[in-house]
Amino acid sequence: MMMNRRTFSTASLAGAAASLVSSRGMAATTSPVKARNVVLVHGLFADGSCWTEVIARLQAAGLNVTSVQNPLTTLPEAVASAQRVLDRQDGPTVLVGHSFSGMIVTEAGVHPNVSALVYVAARAPDADEDYTALAKTYPTPPASAGIVFDGDEGRLSEEAFLRDFAGDLPEAKAKVLYAVQQPFHKQLLAGKVSHAAWRSKPSYYAVSTEDRTINPDLERFMAKRMGATTIEVKASHLALISQPDAIARLILDAAGQSK
Repeated sequence: MMMNRRTFSTASLAGAAASLVSSRGMAATTSPVKARNVVLVHGLFADGSCWTEVIARLQAAGLNVTSVQNPLTTLPEAVASAQRVLDRQDGPTVLVGHSFSGMIVTEAGVHPNVSALVYVAARAPDADEDYTALAKTYPTPPASAGIVFDGDEGRLSEEAFLRDFAGDLPEAKAKVLYAVQQPFHKQLLAGKVSHAAWRSKPSYYAVSTEDRTINPDLERFMAKRMGATTIEVKASHLALISQPDAIARLILDAAGQSK
């Protein structure tokens, strides 16, 4: 059959699109293996205890759970802290990241013990991508204006923490979380991932629709790009605390433990 230039061009574009869908949709079309281990990683302005509500629910479901204490120093050091925990797991493991730690999940997620990835209102860059540049293509979220620095260490002001980071939590609870927030080093924000584990591992994403720390539309873009199984949660940036049932269910789905 003869093919004119227009037909050839259309066919070529269709082929390219199919290839793109194939490479990006791989994670969505691959079912996770059953896992009994979960490793949780926290982001900026927090520590490992921020996962407490989710941990209790996963443990009640019979899962072995570890919350990484992210050093918040440099990206390589943060990734190494997660890798050390992953090395200790005795089989398939779901790796979960909140906020900034999506960077860690994306890089460390290539670990052979990792069976699935879960992003909770988290960064999900591609390999060698400038996340800051990507984020600037969306309106700047309010929390960004509340970051204050003491030399090379950054943290959120109390006003920004209560309003823009933990806005749907009772004030007394949010103030406790503010009291334990860990400062991050400026160098941490300069890192880029060299691998994008979501291109080869089943991936799940929880979008926080009321997020004032990461733009919800940016979250939706990243979730769609990775072909993630996605839920939307009416929550602030801290859905893992204000909506722990929804987040725990998503992690159980990723672990192949749904009932």
